[in-house]
Amino acid sequence: MSTKRKIKGKTKKKSKKLVSNSFQFKFWRDFSNWKFLLPIALLTFTVFSPSLENGFVNWDDDRNFFENKNVMDVRAENIGTQLGKIFSSGVIGNYNPLPIATFAFEKLFFGFENPMPWHLNNILLHILCALLLFRLMKLLKLSNLAALGITLLFAVHPLRVESVAWITERKDVLFGAFYLGALINYVKYHQSKKQKKYLIWVFVLFSLSLISKIQAVTLPLSMLAIDYWRNRKIGWSLIIEKIPYFAMSLAIGIIGILVLKDQGSLESNATYSLFQRFFIGSYSYLIYLVKSIVPYETLPLYPYPETMPWYMYASMALVPVYFYGFYYAWKKRYKAVVFGLAFFTFNIFFLLQILGAGQGFLADRFTYIAFIGLFFITAYYFDQVSIKFPKYRNIFLGFGAAIILGYSFLSFQQNKIWKDSDTLWSHVLKYHRNITVAWNNRANFYRDQGEIPKALNDYSEVIRLAPEKSGAYNSRGKLYFNSSNRRDWPLAQSDYKKALSIEPHNAEYMTNLGAIHAKMGDQTNALRYFSNAITTNPDHAVAYLNRSIMYQQLNRAADALSDIQVYLRFNPYQSDIWYESGRLKRILRRPSESLGDFNKAIQYNANKGIYYYERSKAYYDLGNINNARTDMQNARQLGYQGEASYSELLR
Repeated sequence: MSTKRKIKGKTKKKSKKLVSNSFQFKFWRDFSNWKFLLPIALLTFTVFSPSLENGFVNWDDDRNFFENKNVMDVRAENIGTQLGKIFSSGVIGNYNPLPIATFAFEKLFFGFENPMPWHLNNILLHILCALLLFRLMKLLKLSNLAALGITLLFAVHPLRVESVAWITERKDVLFGAFYLGALINYVKYHQSKKQKKYLIWVFVLFSLSLISKIQAVTLPLSMLAIDYWRNRKIGWSLIIEKIPYFAMSLAIGIIGILVLKDQGSLESNATYSLFQRFFIGSYSYLIYLVKSIVPYETLPLYPYPETMPWYMYASMALVPVYFYGFYYAWKKRYKAVVFGLAFFTFNIFFLLQILGAGQGFLADRFTYIAFIGLFFITAYYFDQVSIKFPKYRNIFLGFGAAIILGYSFLSFQQNKIWKDSDTLWSHVLKYHRNITVAWNNRANFYRDQGEIPKALNDYSEVIRLAPEKSGAYNSRGKLYFNSSNRRDWPLAQSDYKKALSIEPHNAEYMTNLGAIHAKMGDQTNALRYFSNAITTNPDHAVAYLNRSIMYQQLNRAADALSDIQVYLRFNPYQSDIWYESGRLKRILRRPSESLGDFNKAIQYNANKGIYYYERSKAYYDLGNINNARTDMQNARQLGYQGEASYSELLR
């Protein structure tokens, strides 16, 4: 009898577990939900599909991967090492290693030749966020119409474009997916009478969200807003319950501030006092409220005004109005208003530029999660009104559909602005003609495309607007340096000198000035500037490379090799430099050492005949004629014939 009871008990326990797992995935397996989820996914993909034809832009895309050695140097054989470097460093004043890691994998699998997969991943992550948001709204007991309205507003609103069409903002869609996933599991945890598996998922997803973007630190505050909506009594017990989450937020927040400070980002707008920044914050808050309804301008950069205008000061008068409205809604138990405003405020407050980080006082991307609160209010009361006035329900639905379609059209068009750096910065310059970064970045694009007259014009515009800034002189100098017209070379020299006079300890400017002296035949001054650059900044790799070239011209092979070897410590994957190192070792009669360098060159680029040719000579020096002949044959097959006299020696 007891045996039967035990068997029966085990069977019952197993059945309970199966029911629990079934309940966990019930929503996603229910076809009736996909009649909402599938249209959400299809509309979102359609709206953002123009971004699949876009390229990379020189608005942080360059600094996040093209100039990020941790991404550029990634290879199948060193992926672990590179990921370690990514997770132990910041980029552009941000600690967001998870998005950077995704860039490393995309570089590994897709390269930079085709940016389409990079853009597709952003779209898919945004679709995932939209689907997770719908799930969260259903868990919060909203009707299908209200949940659909919030989700569609989130999915297609024009202020979402920056987060999706800009590859650099992978951090938005990535942190958003983990953030919403954490909130879903937080609600499930309480709805399931605190099953621990949901709590574990909250911690895992929150951790992933934090290392995707520092903005995720607001999660415990969003949890409090959800507690209010779910009728949990607001008090100290709810705050104490969330101490572990606040501790995680504090830790990543401190790391973020330290990275910002280390890279000087917190000082970028030091012209405004802390007192003035509070007014900038209040004005930004107001503009975000307006833009949630009327998404005007939608620029990648909203520059600070040169002086504080009166309306920024006046915006502070609305703060008491806001607090009174919030208090009134709280007292009258307008729960949707309280929840929505709280969720929005919690998620936008730390981004109101009171600390002054960044080049603009607004950013569309900052609203990625925050706007969910405002969309909640809109969709919830839209649903309530349609229920209260059933006779006009179709009219309401038609109006709502028109809003969604209108936003969808605007977003569809907005994606095209991110096509390339020309379209992006030309769009900014339509609204703000005095933004030097827009002129400078567009000039960089024209330079890279070979449109030199346009680039010169834009760099000159930067110099006109900000003659005290050195960068434009240096950039314009590079164009003159690369000119085939010798009469432009003194212009390069003049621009480099002007840049160096503004920043006398800039190693790059010293190196460039040395390069133009070398080009004009002044080897003495060229060497002097290269050496000064190395003394000023021993980590400036290009100075070593340029000085090695000068040493080679002066037949100082040992000095040239020494500089080459230092350069290779900074850039170990450049085949041409390994080839140069091997060639110098042959000149110095060190053929056995040169073989290793030629092997490295061929490892990184097996399609250059000259590498095999020089390795053939090294083998010949060592008396290995068979290998010398084999490499000579490989060189010829790749189109490099070499010297006839050497070919005769191998016969």
